[in-house]
Amino acid sequence: MTTVLIADDQPMQRFGFRMLLESQDDMTVVGEAGNGTEAVNLIARHQPDVALMDIRMPGLDGIEATRRIIRSGSRTRILIVTTFDLDAYAYDGLRAGASGFLVKDALPEELLSGIRAVAAGDAVVAPSLTRRLLDAYAQHLPTTPGDTPATASDPRITALTDREREILTVIGQGWSNTEIAARFHLAESTVKTHVTRILAKTGSRDRVQAVILAYDSRLVTPA
Repeated sequence: MTTVLIADDQPMQRFGFRMLLESQDDMTVVGEAGNGTEAVNLIARHQPDVALMDIRMPGLDGIEATRRIIRSGSRTRILIVTTFDLDAYAYDGLRAGASGFLVKDALPEELLSGIRAVAAGDAVVAPSLTRRLLDAYAQHLPTTPGDTPATASDPRITALTDREREILTVIGQGWSNTEIAARFHLAESTVKTHVTRILAKTGSRDRVQAVILAYDSRLVTPA
């Protein structure tokens, strides 16, 4: 059973999500929050598998709530819910530690599959859409004096083998496992093993966080 918390300041939106989720045999809603502070407190209490997190909420917004939840070491995975698929706030949410984002007008089956994917440890954002999102909001990336590449000093990058660094680079460019396998003449199962090791070595919760690391460390630059 996948446990879900809904954080949204619109009661009707929460009601709609709850009705959909509780119609599923493998999902249950453990709580609802109308703002970020309530979400942080309820997640600390219930430790749900997934939290649907709105961005614009009164008081503590969804981005800061996500940041606090991730920093607390919570096992809960966050799905940012936004109005626009290229909302700058969604980008900030991903950098805060969310495992992906959905638009509020997503089809019911897309929402359900997204929740199941995140609960299983995957990321919701497709590789190509991740690249488009990060390119669109690359101005949010921190810069270093003289724009010096950070790869030489970032221990998350130096811990990788040459092959793992190559694969992280093309992950950041939006390549799927199938495309990576074809480019490097590897079995797709071998690529999956490399990706798992990259996530473990870099401390990335999922593929989305690995893409963000590739940008932050300047392995990948905006198109």
